[in-house]
Amino acid sequence: MKMLSAEAAGRAGTFVYRTARLLERRRFEYLFRSGSAAAVLAALAAYRNADGGYGNALEPDGRGPGSQPITTLSALHVLFEAGAAPDGVVEYLESVTADDGGLPFVHPNAAEFPRAPWWQIADGYEGELLTTANLVAALWRAGVVHPWVDRAAEFCWAGVDAITETHPYEAMGVVRFLDQAPDRDRAAAAAERIGALVRAAGYVRLGTGGVTPPGYADGELQDPHDYAPTPSSLARAWFTDEEFESSLDSVVDAQGEDGGWRVRWPAWAPVTEFEWAGVVTVENLVLLRDFGRWDPEVY
Repeated sequence: MKMLSAEAAGRAGTFVYRTARLLERRRFEYLFRSGSAAAVLAALAAYRNADGGYGNALEPDGRGPGSQPITTLSALHVLFEAGAAPDGVVEYLESVTADDGGLPFVHPNAAEFPRAPWWQIADGYEGELLTTANLVAALWRAGVVHPWVDRAAEFCWAGVDAITETHPYEAMGVVRFLDQAPDRDRAAAAAERIGALVRAAGYVRLGTGGVTPPGYADGELQDPHDYAPTPSSLARAWFTDEEFESSLDSVVDAQGEDGGWRVRWPAWAPVTEFEWAGVVTVENLVLLRDFGRWDPEVY
C-alpha cells in the first residue's frame, strides 16, 4: 500500500498556492489547515448569478457567465464541504428544467461563449440522466426537501431502470444518485446491475487493462476510485480489495514532480489545464485522506 509522504503532501500544498484559483486555495486551507468556511464561501460567491445558479467558469470547461446545471453541481459540492445550505439553488434548477423533468448537460446560454468541444448544446431541450442524477444526489446529501427534487428523482429512477448499456460518466452519476437514494434496497439492487454493466464492458482501468469508450480521450478511462470516491459508496462492491488498493496506489503515483495532479481529458485552452489541476489536486488530497493514505497533520 502506497502512502502520500509528508514531502509529497508539502509539494501538493505548494502547487496549490503557486497555480490554483483563489477558491481552491481557500478550500485547501479550510480542509487541511486552519482556514475558515467563510473564506471558502466568499470565494465561491463570485461565481454565483442573480438567478441562484452558478457560472463564470466555476466549472473550467464552460467559460461563459450564465448559470449552468453542471456548474451549479460544482457549487453544491463546495457548499456541502463548507457546511452551507444551498439557498436558492433548487429554484434556479426548477427554472431550467426540461419538460421531461430532467436537466440538460449544457444550457443554451453557453452558445456565444468559449467552451470545451464536448460542451455540445443539444438540438432539443431535454434532460440528461448524467446531469440530473448528480444534482439530485447533491441535494439529497445536503438534506434538501422540495417537490422539484422528488420530481427530478422520478426522472432519474426511470432513466436508471431503463439502462441496458452505459458509459463511465453516466455510471458515475448514477452511483452518486444511488449512494444518496432514500430507498436503500432499490439503490443497492440498481448499483449491482450498473456495476455488472461497467465490468462487462471493461469500462474501468485495472492495471493496464480496460476499454476506452467511444467519444472519450485516450487515457480518460476511469479507475475504481472514480466510481467509488468514498469508502461508503455502493460502487466499492464492484471491485476486489486488491483492485481498489491498486487504484489508490495509482493516485499516489500520478502526482507530478511539481506537486500537482492533472485531469485525463485534453486541455483545450491554456488556462483550463491549471484551473482543473488545482481542483483535482485538492480532490485527490481529500480522496487519499478519506482512505487513510496520508495524515493531514503533516501540515
